[in-house]
Amino acid sequence: MIQLRLYTTLGCHLCEQLEALIHTLANDEVVLSHIEISDDAALMERYGVRIPVVIDEAGKELDRGFELERLSEWLKVRGWLDEVALATLTGPVPAPSPKAAYQRNGRRFLG
Repeated sequence: MIQLRLYTTLGCHLCEQLEALIHTLANDEVVLSHIEISDDAALMERYGVRIPVVIDEAGKELDRGFELERLSEWLKVRGWLDEVALATLTGPVPAPSPKAAYQRNGRRFLG
């Protein structure tokens, strides 16, 4: 089990994005302890412009973890990265299948 702290604040969409990415990319169950920074002036001073910030059990911080490359490297260094999940997220997007065409009154339409 992976235990992390997430420094966040109410309504932080980047924090929600980071949390979803962590759960998607981690190769084990993740337990996130949410720490609300707006309740503490010292935390606001330290993390106010940096959230979301995630911290591992050793105290190593990652800010801007919502950037896929930064988060995946941070998880990989700790042995927590699910390589298959990362490949799925970064793999090529399949092209849409072509629609059938038909003609009516000399005009061509896509079905």
